[in-house]
Formats: sequence, C-alpha cells, structure tokens
Amino acid sequence: MTNRLLRWGAALAFSAVAFAGSKTYDVLLSSGAKAGSVQLAPGEYRLKVEGSNAIFTGTENRQSFTVPVKVENTNTRYSATALDTVKQGDTVKITSIQLGGSKTKLEFGQ
Repeated sequence: MTNRLLRWGAALAFSAVAFAGSKTYDVLLSSGAKAGSVQLAPGEYRLKVEGSNAIFTGTENRQSFTVPVKVENTNTRYSATALDTVKQGDTVKITSIQLGGSKTKLEFGQ
C-alpha cells in the first residue's frame, strides 16, 4: 500500500511540473520571414518565450531557432496571436508578435 501511494505521489509531482512549463503559441508562416537575424521557412511553428529569447520550433521537423526579443507587458489582453511584419525588398521581417490570451508583446530587433 505504501509503495503504491509513493508511486501515485511521484506521478502527481511529475505531472505538476509538466503543467507548470511555459506556455507555447502556434505561429503559421505562409511565406518565409526573418525574425531578428534568423530566417524562418514557411510552415507551422510552436513559439515559446524563455526570458528574453523567443524559441521557434518547427512542428514538422522539430528544428529550433532562438531569437533575442524585447518582452513588453501591455495593458491590452490580446485575443489571438498576431504577427506584425514589414516587407523590405524581397524579405519579410517580423517586427513584433502579440501573444494571444496574454498581455505580452515581443519586439524583434532589426
């Protein structure tokens, strides 16, 4: 009985740690775009913020790209994740991302 109780407690502790992890956001790029100095190919990405870094992980190939960002907390709660972009020549640059369900905005350096 004690052994079963210990296993149940350990499973509960591990699941609590898993849920305490950072939130991820889904980002879909219909065309390639540059985030900071990193060129991202078209496709679906999971975006995770760790400190002052945005980590883009491709959902197809699991390749990760880390980009420094300025994290800004605003007074507005964003209803959906949205990218602000600018086209410079043939290159699309991501200037900022508003994270849906939060009051956080990520600013990308040029």
